[in-house]
Amino acid sequence: LFGAQLEPQLLYYAHPQLTVSAGVHLRKDFGGRGIYRTFPLFSVKYQKHNTTLINGVLEGSIHHRMIEPVFDFEKRITEPVEYGTQFIIENKSFFLDAFINWKRMIYKPSPDQEQILGGASADLTVIKNSNLSLTMPLQLTVFHQGGQIDIINEPLQTLVNSAIGLKLKVPLKGFVHALRSENYYVQYNDLSFSDDQAFSNGGGWFLNNGIDTRYGSLMGTYWDANGFISSQGMPIYQSVSQHINYTEYTQANRRLLMVRYSYQKKLVPNLYLDFRFEPIMDLNKPRGKKKIEFSNSSFLVYKQEFRLHKIKK
Repeated sequence: LFGAQLEPQLLYYAHPQLTVSAGVHLRKDFGGRGIYRTFPLFSVKYQKHNTTLINGVLEGSIHHRMIEPVFDFEKRITEPVEYGTQFIIENKSFFLDAFINWKRMIYKPSPDQEQILGGASADLTVIKNSNLSLTMPLQLTVFHQGGQIDIINEPLQTLVNSAIGLKLKVPLKGFVHALRSENYYVQYNDLSFSDDQAFSNGGGWFLNNGIDTRYGSLMGTYWDANGFISSQGMPIYQSVSQHINYTEYTQANRRLLMVRYSYQKKLVPNLYLDFRFEPIMDLNKPRGKKKIEFSNSSFLVYKQEFRLHKIKK
């Protein structure tokens, strides 16, 4: 996934609490011909105090604050635009992001099924002071594929993923800025009327412990799950392969050990660097065949807003 994305938008402030925006999203893949994909961008955003209501293009991807087994962070590239309705509450002790992402709508008659993703992500602050921060995250996605106006004879699908956890952060002074522990229990359930999935339910543990330093964050991650499937999560965590050559391969138990290094920095005003390097070991491979693989990513993001015109009243 090597390329660039451009997202110019025009914003009209119809009211101090109301913004109407329109624009376009362009994706250029390096090595590919022309522009790979374009998306029109339309949204109406209402904000009052700590509450936000959005209709149109959502604040999606990593803004949902979901863990990778539930929501793949690579969707920043592969599915950069989400359309639907979103409700956000954010204050010092509570965060809630509830949304409906209409991934595919259909017209009568349709050769495809509609796809709808509903989700909710919440963080409840239990303790927060200069010495300690303790929060309880709750996450839920419901993916539905079906419809009543398509002309194909395919079964309905309703897949539910959820996670509950505890996040602990201890601020420090010096080279190490903080100690962090983020641990989740993750669940999967197939609520479809037919048993088309390899597993009807499953779950597991997503355990993370690490440090934040002056030169980035270092985190150790352990994943242990059985029969886990996620409609939106990263493929590596799942018990059903998404590899193009092994689409029907399953592995009920997945055990992974990772070391994650990430670095975020503001290089100059409005320009940000985000770098990740993650060695990974599959603990289920036989002794002697275990090996360290890795993934890495880097993002350069430029964001700026400037006023074009002010209407005199």
